[in-house]
Amino acid sequence: MRCLGIETSCDETAVGIVEDGTVLLANVVSTQIDIHQRWGGVVPELASRNHIVQILPVIDLALSRAGLGLADIDAIAVTVGPGLLGALLVGVQIAKALAIATKLPLVPVSHIEGHLFSVRLSVPRLVPPFVGLVVSGGHTSLYLVHRIGSYELLAKTRDDAAGECFDKVARMIGLSYPGGAGIDDLARGGNRA
Repeated sequence: MRCLGIETSCDETAVGIVEDGTVLLANVVSTQIDIHQRWGGVVPELASRNHIVQILPVIDLALSRAGLGLADIDAIAVTVGPGLLGALLVGVQIAKALAIATKLPLVPVSHIEGHLFSVRLSVPRLVPPFVGLVVSGGHTSLYLVHRIGSYELLAKTRDDAAGECFDKVARMIGLSYPGGAGIDDLARGGNRA
């Protein structure tokens, strides 16, 4: 079974094609770092508009890299939340359109659940129960995965996620966006404004 997955929850337009749940056939990510760098963080409206521009070329490139056409796909998956509402809507609407046009099943995916189970691309035999750490731009959480669909939040950051903290600290000390990339600036003696 081959599934085409669409992810537009924040500032990256991503499409992956996975076979049998564990074999990654293609992974294409269009980043928006250059767009948001000027503002020192993600601007939701700009992110949403860029997804509209990028989504179809990213889908085409993923299919091309996998050596497949839409006729070779068995299901369409899409991130439905959590995330930026406008950004999510772009992915959901294109996924719905593709599912209707191809008569393929549409699978809604939780952004957090996607993070928790992405480890199976590296460790296909991993089965619950296990503990998963989710560290992304908007989420830093520790979950106990009892089984697929059953998760227990063990701990999370109280306010900002780790990624947001990196961005804010980088901005305060004059490093570039995103914050994690600023480490290279620091090694070269700083990027002070």
